[in-house]
Amino acid sequence: MARFYPLFSSSKGNSVYIGGRESGILIDAGVSCARLTAALAANDIPMSAVKALFITHNHSDHISGVKNLTKKYPISVFAEAGTLDYLFENGCIYTDGQDMKGVVTAAGMEISCFHTPHDAPESCGYRIKTADGRICCVCTDLGYVTETVEENLTGSDLVYIESNYDENMLKTGSYPAYLKARIRSKRGHLSNSDCGQLAARLVKNGTTRLILGHLSQENNRPETAEQAVANALSAAGFQRNIDYILSVAKPESEGGFVAF
Repeated sequence: MARFYPLFSSSKGNSVYIGGRESGILIDAGVSCARLTAALAANDIPMSAVKALFITHNHSDHISGVKNLTKKYPISVFAEAGTLDYLFENGCIYTDGQDMKGVVTAAGMEISCFHTPHDAPESCGYRIKTADGRICCVCTDLGYVTETVEENLTGSDLVYIESNYDENMLKTGSYPAYLKARIRSKRGHLSNSDCGQLAARLVKNGTTRLILGHLSQENNRPETAEQAVANALSAAGFQRNIDYILSVAKPESEGGFVAF
C-alpha cells in the first residue's frame, strides 16, 4: 500500500512526499533544505529515497528550497516548461531540469501533470499512479475547478486538495482589497465551500481519502475547513469514516502519513 506524507502545507511553505522509506518522490520544496530533510527524517525517510522532485509552479512557497536541495543532492527536477525557465533564469536549480511531457516514471510510479488556473506561468497539479495501481493527486493553488482539473482528479483513491480560505474570514479580514480580489479570482485560490462541492463529486466517483491542504493561516482555520467539507459531504449523503476518510494537513509535519 502506498503512503502519502504531507510534510509542509501553508502559504509559508509546501511539500509532500509520496512513496515509502526506500523510494519515493517529492512534490514542491517550499521550505529550506534543512527543514525538508528534517521532516523526512522525522518520518524515517532518508534523502537517498527521494528519486525526483516535481514542482507545481514558481511561487516562493513552493520553490524556496529547490536551490540548496539540488545543490546538495543530485535530484532530477521535473516541471512545466514555463516553471523550469523561471528556475534556471533565477539560479534556483543546480541539477537537471526536465519538462513534463507525457508520463514520467520515477520511483516505480507514473506521474503526469495537468493545468491549474493560478497566477503563475504553467501552474499544474500532479496525478500519480503507484506500482500497485493506486492513484493519488496533488492539486493546490487554483482559482476554480476546471473540466481538466476535475477529469484528472476523478477516480483517484486519494486527493490532496486545496481548501484555502473561508469566505467570511477573507471578507472581514485585514487583507487589502486588491489581495482579497486576487485570492477570490479565477487565478487565485479555492475556498472551503468550493472544495466541499468538489469533494462530494470525487467521493461519488470513488475517492476514499481526502486531505485538505494549503490552508491560509490568516483567512482559515483547520477546524473551519474540515467542518465545511464534512458538511458538504454529509449533505451529499456520504458518511465519514465509512464512505470516505478526511484529514487536514498541518503547516508542518509532526510525522505520519495517509495510506491509500
